[in-house]
Amino acid sequence: MAEPGILLIHGLGGTQYDLGSMHKRLKNAGFATHSLTLPGHGGRPEDLNSVRMEDWLEAVRAKYREVAAQHEVLHLMGMCMGALLAVETAKRERHDKGRLIVLAPPVYIDGWATPWYRGLRPLLYRIPGLPERMKVEEEEPYGIKNEQLRAIVKAKFKRGENFHYGWVPLACIREVDRLRAAVMRGLERIACPTLVVHARQDELTSLRSAHYLVERIGHGKRAGQARMVVLEDSYHMVCVDNDREIVGKNVLEFLEASAAGSLGMGMIDPRMTAAEIAELLAAARAELERGDFAALYRLGIPDFVWLQPGANRSSGAFSGRKGLQRLLAWAGDGTAFTAFGAAVVNAGMVVLPATLRHGELASSGVLALQMRQRRLLEARWFPDDVAAEDRHFGGQPLPDGPSEAEKAFEAAAALSRTLRKAPDNDTLLALYSLYKQGSVGDVAGERPSVMDMVGRAKYDAWAARRGVERQQAMADYVALVNRLKTTDAENA
Repeated sequence: MAEPGILLIHGLGGTQYDLGSMHKRLKNAGFATHSLTLPGHGGRPEDLNSVRMEDWLEAVRAKYREVAAQHEVLHLMGMCMGALLAVETAKRERHDKGRLIVLAPPVYIDGWATPWYRGLRPLLYRIPGLPERMKVEEEEPYGIKNEQLRAIVKAKFKRGENFHYGWVPLACIREVDRLRAAVMRGLERIACPTLVVHARQDELTSLRSAHYLVERIGHGKRAGQARMVVLEDSYHMVCVDNDREIVGKNVLEFLEASAAGSLGMGMIDPRMTAAEIAELLAAARAELERGDFAALYRLGIPDFVWLQPGANRSSGAFSGRKGLQRLLAWAGDGTAFTAFGAAVVNAGMVVLPATLRHGELASSGVLALQMRQRRLLEARWFPDDVAAEDRHFGGQPLPDGPSEAEKAFEAAAALSRTLRKAPDNDTLLALYSLYKQGSVGDVAGERPSVMDMVGRAKYDAWAARRGVERQQAMADYVALVNRLKTTDAENA
């Protein structure tokens, strides 16, 4: 892909949907963002008992190798435990395709809110059965200095909302400690420019952690390769706390994309000539006139987003492949744009009058398209009469974000990596084909040659699922993983 990529790694107890605001900033800046849910996460805290540090690291490295093949430039970024995994992945993969961003890394667990007996953990690990039974609770201040936000998080935990684990087993902390020890070795092997962001008042891990990384990554001939930003008004959760804007600004500046990181449409340097802007605009107009939104999305970055105001089924933010599917639920039956007026171009933003037609509706308004590096970043429709569209389309906006089925699907994918015994080949092909059908849909492309026996078998297994609805494939995948996990536990 022409656009640079960035792999974001969540922290302990979270999921791939963490770091949401950072995802949006990076997408607005023209980056293709990638993430994963780590093994043992996205389900129940008890799932972490069977997960080893190596499982997390291998999952990240596998994802890294997958997305590295898609981008000429790929950056790595992690938060908390994800920061440790990002560092270790950069070290072991000899990452040199981009930069490394490390947010609140707990190299030392020595913050002001950690208990005095924290140093006794190694003794507790030796007591048979205790690490699996002992719970380490998530407690105030929940890593957040902002009192209003902290109250919201506290209420979510009290209601039992499944947005983050409320506790983790001590066995999991043992694996974090093993990861910390691995990270502290061989930091001089990291060859990429590195940014470490850390709060002075981090209640989990002191500034000693940040200093340790910066001093050793930028050691000797690489002096100055690593730099640090210290935050003065946050605790551990730096991406959501009081200094979140400072975090976003410094990350984007470090990636040399500072002008592109506004939360709304900004005056982004498009890195395009006037002729290239005109060419992309003409292509977008042609697809809008045909009502071919799938083709319009192909003109955009992987996370291209269509935004539409109102309080009806056509309203909301429709981002990426999933967003396109939601959008086609109302726009796939004859929707088109006509009567385009003269375009006004300012930097990477193009604004032009148009009319949205859908059945008997003819809604005039303005389209705004954001462009960068010959791709669309986002499109916004501003109707003159929002109420008229509400009356015409009716219904309610479809919810954004992952569905419960998708959360279960990704949790099962993470759980599958914790199996102690590898399944037989037929089961592996079933897992592969159900995962691909559930995440992508029908197979596309040419069948591998007979010389590629493995690739051909995987293609055929996936092709055998052709026509199976994604929801059904996801459900079948979850059921299969759960059966395998149950058998795995019985034979342990």
